Amino acid sequence: MVCIARVVLLPACLIGFAFSAAHVGLVSFDGAAGTTFTFQELNDPVMGGQSTGTWQVDTVNKVGVFDGEVANVPSLKAPGFIKSAAGGKFPDVSSAITGDLVLSVRTSTPDYEGFRVSFGSGAVSPAYSCAGGGSLPFSRGCFKAKFAVPAAGSNFTTIRIPFNSFSDKWSPATGEQTKTCAADADVCPTASQLASIQRIEVWAEGALGHVHLEVKDISAQATMSLGKVNPASFNTCQGPIQANLRYNISTRTLATIPVPVGDGETLAEATCCDSRTKVYAEPQFLYQAPDIALFSKLKGVTTFYDPVCGLPLFRAPMNRTMAEFKADTDEHGWPSFRSAEVVAENVHTEEGGFVYSKCGTHLGSFLPDAKGSRWCMDLSCVSGNPVKHDGVVIV
Repeated sequence: MVCIARVVLLPACLIGFAFSAAHVGLVSFDGAAGTTFTFQELNDPVMGGQSTGTWQVDTVNKVGVFDGEVANVPSLKAPGFIKSAAGGKFPDVSSAITGDLVLSVRTSTPDYEGFRVSFGSGAVSPAYSCAGGGSLPFSRGCFKAKFAVPAAGSNFTTIRIPFNSFSDKWSPATGEQTKTCAADADVCPTASQLASIQRIEVWAEGALGHVHLEVKDISAQATMSLGKVNPASFNTCQGPIQANLRYNISTRTLATIPVPVGDGETLAEATCCDSRTKVYAEPQFLYQAPDIALFSKLKGVTTFYDPVCGLPLFRAPMNRTMAEFKADTDEHGWPSFRSAEVVAENVHTEEGGFVYSKCGTHLGSFLPDAKGSRWCMDLSCVSGNPVKHDGVVIV
């Protein structure tokens, strides 16, 4: 069973997906003109490198299949990499500069932590730039970012990677960014660079293990907004969203949800406070994003707070193990709480299933399943920090 954290069920292709004014295909494996390119598998070139991989096109299912194993380079005692790369003249996706690179993928190795994707543009030599990561002379112009793929059985999952999370300065030894777009705009891709992409690469890098990834397509999509519309007129929260939400949620400055919102709304503002988004959820499996990694941050029973007023909403795990809490959440794609974990005096469930906090913040939906009552919540809306009420911190 998939948890849709609103009472309106979205088609699978729209879960965690934002409608846009521009949706442009970059890569497909169906033979379509303009998006069909020949990918070549490349292994770690370091002397003594033992990582191996293969790339092939499944012509029946029309997907690219990336398979292999990342092993330690003995001389370096560190993981190597495998990657598959294609060069050519890719479609102009400059209209999506405010949005995301979108991957439609599935994997049988969801625990692998080294998936990355890169694209080269404006490089003197795209292959050289995508080997040097800006650390070598004339190697700027290859933009790289990490991504994770959740377990989804035989289903393909839509992975959205904001273009403002890419950087063309990263370590050729580890793949990790040495300077982020958030810290320095000089390393961010520009609209002109998105208009002339020269090379696209899919990587397994910086983490040991077997890798299996199937790629259905790669595209770019801009986040749509209502431009001049004042988002305050749709704000249902009693106050502003806290500035420093837990679990790195405050870094989600784009409202990547499937409904138009006003310019400048963050994901938390749009998901928890915008009346236009009431029946939609934050992106599915957001809590698994590499920079959020919710369950790596939980140590024992954790209190989850309202992102506006700081009241405690849920405490988990209660009457079950952390592994059971995680399994429940993994099954549905959003943090899933049970009856013993609800701070009842602060959480209100409407007859239609919408769930609100005592101070009016929209949290998610009440969606019982075979195991009983279940509160399926947006992490954005339970990631607040405790604040003082009548001079006392409520925990």
